Amino acid sequence: MLQLNKASLVNESADWEAAGVALPQFDIDRIAQNTKEKPEWVHFGAGNIFRGFVANAHQKLLNSKKADTGIIAAEAFDFEMIDQVYKPFDNLTLLVLMNASGDFDKTVVASIVEGITTTPERADDYSRLVSIFENPSLQMVSFTITEKGYSLTSPSGQYLGVVEKDIDGGLGNPLHVMSIVTALAYRRYLKGQYPLTFVSMDNCSHNGDKLKGAVLTIAREWLKKGYVEAGYVAYLEDESKITFPLSMIDKITPRPSDTVKEALLGQGIGGMDVIVTSKNTYTAPFVNAEVSEYLVIEDKFTNGRPALEEAGVIFTDRETVNKVETMKVTTCLNPLHTALAVSGCILGYTLIADEMKDATLKKLVETIGYQEGLKVVVDPKIISPKGFLDEVLNERFANPFIPDTPQRIATDTSQKVGIRFGETIKSYVSRADLNPADLVAIPLAIATWCRYLLGVDDNGAAFTKSPDPLAPTLEAALQGVKLGDTASNVSAILSDAAIFGVNLYEVGLGEKIEGMFYEMLAGPGAVRRTLEKHVG
Repeated sequence: MLQLNKASLVNESADWEAAGVALPQFDIDRIAQNTKEKPEWVHFGAGNIFRGFVANAHQKLLNSKKADTGIIAAEAFDFEMIDQVYKPFDNLTLLVLMNASGDFDKTVVASIVEGITTTPERADDYSRLVSIFENPSLQMVSFTITEKGYSLTSPSGQYLGVVEKDIDGGLGNPLHVMSIVTALAYRRYLKGQYPLTFVSMDNCSHNGDKLKGAVLTIAREWLKKGYVEAGYVAYLEDESKITFPLSMIDKITPRPSDTVKEALLGQGIGGMDVIVTSKNTYTAPFVNAEVSEYLVIEDKFTNGRPALEEAGVIFTDRETVNKVETMKVTTCLNPLHTALAVSGCILGYTLIADEMKDATLKKLVETIGYQEGLKVVVDPKIISPKGFLDEVLNERFANPFIPDTPQRIATDTSQKVGIRFGETIKSYVSRADLNPADLVAIPLAIATWCRYLLGVDDNGAAFTKSPDPLAPTLEAALQGVKLGDTASNVSAILSDAAIFGVNLYEVGLGEKIEGMFYEMLAGPGAVRRTLEKHVG
């Protein structure tokens, strides 16, 4: 039985290849030694999208001899990732790309040559990070830490407890990832004010600005307390030295699948057990992912960068990155995801791919995308909006091997609808040749979300809604509403411009959405009948 480690790659390479696994085409130990001496890239966030996308892109450069150092992975949240997933497998990952046809493309990714933690309790790890940041060779510090990783405050605007502690405690033993990075950057400043670029690769709007804002906030607070000097803040603000480019990333890397684990076992690859850490991270020695992937980065680097354009990464200007993101989140992917999420929960689906077999739901998202969205889509030019949409609907959402659920996507919907639907509605308002009142599928999706908020499926049975920070407010507006009702306070939701970006009544859609909502309340089966009525 094959086991994922460096010795096996050398001693059993023929068996790996017989199992259909592509192996690294470079000397792993030599690349690791090069990286130790002249580190160029450190990445915070050791999770699946990093291992299954970013690290694999760099591996392509190593295979083609267009890079000669690897990536150092630093984990600031779940240290068990390093202890259980990196070290036992010599920092290797078995990447499994799942084609919609059912074929798996398997690759051993070996571009990650070190896995370290940021905990002050592991002095050797932190000393290594300091030496990396003090080295003039370092070019890029990148991140996949989720949007929450950049947040320093609670919803009330007060600093989080851990951030307050870091601000008061200074550079000694910071705990929040943004404080850790700011402290490490200070060491680089002291060593020689060397240039460096910080790249957020997280799936959130204006990610580079969020990263910059967090780092500068910590630095300025430390300046007030005398922990750093004014020159350090000036260094962080000097774009000839430090930059924070924007990026847009898109690839689904869901939780490791037991189906994939069993398939690997059947091909003679063992030790692939799914791991659940004490912080509830689902991971494994393998990463299963869709084939499609996009990474667009603002080309604003101060100390050089890897030639990732040779691996399919697109480097462009800031405006174009913004346009790509806008295309994705307002038209070509995210609105469709939300429509499928809320309708799927009501109709009893647990897999997005299964929803795409439902002719009515497929027509719903096709109408939102092709008929209503593309009329006002922001075209970034470097990616075709229609081509992107074609791929989303015909390959990505329909892939039965991507275990993505409507329940996961329905999380925090109140925080998303303003961007995913509201921006298209506002575009219709701003265009003289378009009338928002002519929209059908987007209002239908909003009505479906309101119906979802009751927590009652189309058969009349209760289901568990996904978490949402506005849940108490939304539930209060619909309190007591039940199937068969013809009156409610749903207008309190539909008129809330803080949710949708517009008052839906003021743009001529409120009454239409209310009507659809009440049609869905008529009784069991009414959601299905309403969807069929309006989109066929």
